[in-house]
Amino acid sequence: MAPLRSLITATLLLLSAANAHFLLLNPQSLEGQDVDEDKEGNGPCGAITPDLTKDKGTDFYVDGDFVSLQLSHPQANWLIRGTLDSVATGNWSQLFPAVKQSGLGKFCEPTVTAPASWVGKKGVISVVADAPDGLLFQCAVVNFVSGKNTPASGPCTNATSVTGSFLTSADPAFATLVGTAASTPSSTASSTPSASATHNAAPAFAQGGLPLGIMLVTAAMVLAGTALL
Repeated sequence: MAPLRSLITATLLLLSAANAHFLLLNPQSLEGQDVDEDKEGNGPCGAITPDLTKDKGTDFYVDGDFVSLQLSHPQANWLIRGTLDSVATGNWSQLFPAVKQSGLGKFCEPTVTAPASWVGKKGVISVVADAPDGLLFQCAVVNFVSGKNTPASGPCTNATSVTGSFLTSADPAFATLVGTAASTPSSTASSTPSASATHNAAPAFAQGGLPLGIMLVTAAMVLAGTALL
């Protein structure tokens, strides 16, 4: 029954993604999975403007937490940034080096960090995609807490059709979107693979395949997406 449940979950997720350019799965987007595709190009956060005085937020661990995404385009560059600004109008800091995703489907970075000085404060995590149809935005309100979150393999896996790599040069579309940039992590045996793309893995992205049902659904979506986009 577990593979069947996984297939149903994956199908629902992919159907939701078909109505949006991309989904921010964790931390959860302010729009959830009901994303207004027509407004996803509106900076800084798509259809919803954060309000730190009203939005409760979820915990985000500054020593490393995971950011999970679902892309419905065949390729995009990702920028992950954060701010303590009350309505996310500025003061953005880049939290992880920009990466390129190739392939339709789920993409997860398990070790995004934030400044230690943000502990105990509420802020906004923003993910920006530089996709074939321009810049796209989604945001989550978070409470920055100390420590590191080690995600379970299920919530933080990559689709088998996905590869990723650090950008070898800066994406000019991101130039005005951050004030402080994150440096590219060095490649070490204990942390990240090299910056070259590998099957089902981006640098520092979680490893692990998906159940057969998800693989089949993802493959079908790739074929459909290639035909439509």
